[in-house]
Amino acid sequence: MTTPSETATTAALTGTLTVWVDETRIKDIKPVADSFQAKTGIVLDLVQKASGDIRTDFVAQVPTGQGPDVIIGAHDWTGEFVKNGVVAPVELGDKAGTFSKSAVNAFAYGGKQYGVPYAIENIALVRNNKLVKDTPKTFDEVIAQGKAAGTQFPVIIQQGDKGDAYHLYPLQTSFGAPVFKQQADGSYTNELALGADAGTKFAAYLQKLGQDKVLDPAIDGDKAKQAFLDGQSPYIVTGPWNTTAFKAAGMDITVLPIPSAGGQEAKPFVGVQGAFISAKTKNAVLANEFVVNYLTTEAVQDALYATGGRVPALKASAAKINDPILVGFNAAGATGAPMPSIPEMGSVWGFWGTTEVQIIGGQAADPAAAWTTMVDNIKSAIKG
Repeated sequence: MTTPSETATTAALTGTLTVWVDETRIKDIKPVADSFQAKTGIVLDLVQKASGDIRTDFVAQVPTGQGPDVIIGAHDWTGEFVKNGVVAPVELGDKAGTFSKSAVNAFAYGGKQYGVPYAIENIALVRNNKLVKDTPKTFDEVIAQGKAAGTQFPVIIQQGDKGDAYHLYPLQTSFGAPVFKQQADGSYTNELALGADAGTKFAAYLQKLGQDKVLDPAIDGDKAKQAFLDGQSPYIVTGPWNTTAFKAAGMDITVLPIPSAGGQEAKPFVGVQGAFISAKTKNAVLANEFVVNYLTTEAVQDALYATGGRVPALKASAAKINDPILVGFNAAGATGAPMPSIPEMGSVWGFWGTTEVQIIGGQAADPAAAWTTMVDNIKSAIKG
């Protein structure tokens, strides 16, 4: 005999759940989404959104009752999402202890949990061992070695017409210019730290890299990946989302910490991937079933690792990994900086990337002035 509670549960687990995911994560999520639908009977409508639009579209559409039930993305979206009231808190309960503490904390904001983590990632220096060996200690020496290799590029760092501050951040931190000041416990304040002498020195270095044709604004993420696959550079600064393709192509690669350009330690951003539930979802039970009860399982975290190559956030899944590639990424990110999830970070990216690419491309002839203007614009945007 079916009890009322069983009937309610059965009824709750029917319907359609809409999930947004961008092009960099969809191949990882699709097999998991298919298995969830097969297991539960819940129809999962997986919608691919452009990485440049997914976050802003979510913030714009959720308050109108549109948008998805669930969005897959990065932990640093948390502050902006909470500020705009577009995500609902999640209750992990005892499950929280099964994850890496840093991964869970990445989605915490104002004393509440707003996302469920599934992977941890950072960028590193990836070497094509067929072209060079014995990577030197400084970034300038890496460039010199790359030039001596006779390839088209000495080292590849993706940019694109809007720039890519994320991939340049390790070089920037090596000049002592982190994006925001941090407190003793590692949490971020909203005080910018990328200006002053350290920032303008880094800006001058970017100009030099552009003039020397080390960095090219025309090389976006897809072109950077393909150029490395084609053997056009001994080095690329990238993440585990690309090394799976390199290995599949039979390349002999080594993953290393990014050498310093400015004399201090190069610290990449450390990011956590996860899932958020819309504050306006009309399918809260279904969303909770997928995000809190399904994505947190060891089998699913194992599957996400198998397709995406990122270190699982779940401790039991991470403990199984002995892949030297991921060991290399872990070493490169050991002293990395967590991506700020404060709302103010949303005011940074546009000015930051655009200014960097203008300096690299030569449109900003005075890098120090351009950098100072950028800092002023970011401050104004934060106040506004």
